[in-house]
Amino acid sequence: MSAVAAAGLQQAYEPAFFTRVRLRAQRRVLWLREQWARDRVPAEALVIGDAEVDRILAGQHQPQSSPFDASAIAEADRRFAQDSRWSALSQRLGLTAAEVDLLALAVAIDFDPWFRRVCGYLHDDATIAGATPWLAAQLFGHSPSTVLAPGGLTHWRLAAPAEAQQSWGPANVWLADPEIAAWLCSERTPVVPAPPPVLHERELEEALAFVRPIMAARWRTGNPACPGPDRQDCLSSTSIELLVKGPVGSGRRTFAAQLAAALDRGLVVAELGEHATVDAAIRAARSARLANAALCLTGADALPPPVWHALRERCDFLIVAGESAPPRGDAARATITLGPLSRAARQSLWRTLTGSEAPPSIADWSLTAGELVAASHAAPAGDEAVARATPRVFERELASLLTPMPLPYTWDDIILAENVARELSDFEDQIRLRGAVLDDWGFEHLVPGTRGSTAMFAGPSGTGKTMAAQVLARSQGLPLYRIDLANVVNKYIGETEKNIARIFDAAQRTEVILFFDEADALFGKRTQVRDAHDRYANIEIDYLLQRMESFDGIAILATNRKSDLDTAFLRRLRIVVDFILPAQDERRKLWRIALREKSPSGEELLDGIDWEFLADKLALTGAEIKAAALSAAFRAKAEGSRIGMRHVIDAARRELTKRGVVLRAEWEG
Repeated sequence: MSAVAAAGLQQAYEPAFFTRVRLRAQRRVLWLREQWARDRVPAEALVIGDAEVDRILAGQHQPQSSPFDASAIAEADRRFAQDSRWSALSQRLGLTAAEVDLLALAVAIDFDPWFRRVCGYLHDDATIAGATPWLAAQLFGHSPSTVLAPGGLTHWRLAAPAEAQQSWGPANVWLADPEIAAWLCSERTPVVPAPPPVLHERELEEALAFVRPIMAARWRTGNPACPGPDRQDCLSSTSIELLVKGPVGSGRRTFAAQLAAALDRGLVVAELGEHATVDAAIRAARSARLANAALCLTGADALPPPVWHALRERCDFLIVAGESAPPRGDAARATITLGPLSRAARQSLWRTLTGSEAPPSIADWSLTAGELVAASHAAPAGDEAVARATPRVFERELASLLTPMPLPYTWDDIILAENVARELSDFEDQIRLRGAVLDDWGFEHLVPGTRGSTAMFAGPSGTGKTMAAQVLARSQGLPLYRIDLANVVNKYIGETEKNIARIFDAAQRTEVILFFDEADALFGKRTQVRDAHDRYANIEIDYLLQRMESFDGIAILATNRKSDLDTAFLRRLRIVVDFILPAQDERRKLWRIALREKSPSGEELLDGIDWEFLADKLALTGAEIKAAALSAAFRAKAEGSRIGMRHVIDAARRELTKRGVVLRAEWEG
């Protein structure tokens, strides 16, 4: 390929702004060469000739005529005027024509570093190889004084004098901001993502009701502060600040994108922490304004005041995703608190993420948007994998307050009285169907204070309360956590309430079942106030009652001293299940489950067990039956024999002795 053809190919793919600069540079080169040819003096003479001095003093700095084709420049100007990036710069950032031309000259050097040598040639000084206000004035026909007042360039950090100079002289080199230069040189059209699905419909309507009237009033009155030619596109100084609160993963940035889309705006998200600089804030605001977008700040709870000042000078719509409100200013302000996702929102987001219907672990549990996104990565492996992949907030945050419980039992392993089993089945239905009933059927209005499911398991020790909680958790595919009362209850005032609040807050962000064993230790009756200790103890109980009532998760409380619980607390419970001692038929089933007839290898283990005698004569609880069966097995193994009635009776007698009962019945084999 010839040099001429290669040059033509390069010009065909160069951006319009560079063509415009290049053609004007070529025109000036031709004119300078013509002048220098006329001004030529003998080699032994001074470098600066008489003719050149006369021309300078006569003010003849611009080409009066040249052999250059003016139509090419006109075409380049037309293409440049159609470039949306440069139009956005001039209109939305309020740049003058002289500022645009100086910036174009500076960006031309970023686009083609060889152009730096052209600038040195045009300055007739190799030490000034860059974009200067003087050269911009010469190429584009501006007054030098106009180019020397580039307020918009520095206000928006688009360009600045080189660090070695840091002055505004006409011959000082200016450098374009690397970020803006890369954006202006790119030919790629940014892909506009589709608006995310609406996850917080009520909160979105609340935000729109606040924002829309303010924007409409501003557009009706115009924007007198806008220096650009198009006031509709040019944004004013900060007029709206919206604080969006919610836990990590609640979808604050997604909500900001939804709000911006509803207002026909884009969204620029900037992570600005306590060490953020003013320059970083200005660049974020600049990106938002160039895109006609709202600016969403994350990590901005501790921004320095100068950063806030820089943002408020340059943003008309600021969304802060955090917990702390920005320092006071002149903007109209509002706070939006994101509540839990509704069941419909969770299902919609899951379909968007995976293209399939949400499994029960997703549809029925109050997960945040972030947790749904994390769980969606496991969707190809099936519903069980999704349940396992769901983040366990407890395991990360509350290891000292909670103990995970094993779930070895199913409904076939637990033997209960018919009425107890029926009440447990009702509680299981409330756990499984609460989303369908409260959301799909609209019965949430009956429980406006709480969507939680809380049950009390009361009854003598060993009647199956803990085992029933394990069965329920396994049947629903949920982890079960026992509250460690030794670490939760604290002698220092207010610490117990803080621990309970941490547990409940975490439980509402993930799908777990809380198990309060010996619940009477926490939820006991309020006492008559005789001293400060009694007063604070009652305050603690009052707080626990209120917190339990507003709890949106699932909790099971177990106690063998129901009468010691506060009556106000009992009224707040959805279900109370009274576990009773097993009857004869239930004891028979329990003995048959506890005493294996054969080992896993097929060895016979039992020898002459009288099931009717065990069920009729030994009034044991389920836990005592299991303990007696285990003790009998050890005794038989030690003797090298099978398990017989003698071993079982002796073991049962020891269990009854633990609670002060003497076994008088004798077995006659």
